[in-house]
Amino acid sequence: MRTTYDSATVRLYHLGDDGGATTLMYGPLSEALRVAEQQTQETQDGLYLATDNDVVAYLDLIDN
Repeated sequence: MRTTYDSATVRLYHLGDDGGATTLMYGPLSEALRVAEQQTQETQDGLYLATDNDVVAYLDLIDN
């Protein structure tokens, strides 16, 4: 993610098997990461964070 500061506004969403996206929240990156870590492993597998210039899978972001 090119925009990685804690207060960067992001969209945290879950991409389902059917291709539909469900937004969990809009807000600061730090809060989105907190919300994401509270989800089940199955849900985390489909989580993505989007900024105005990038999208990254949650699990890829926390692996770095």
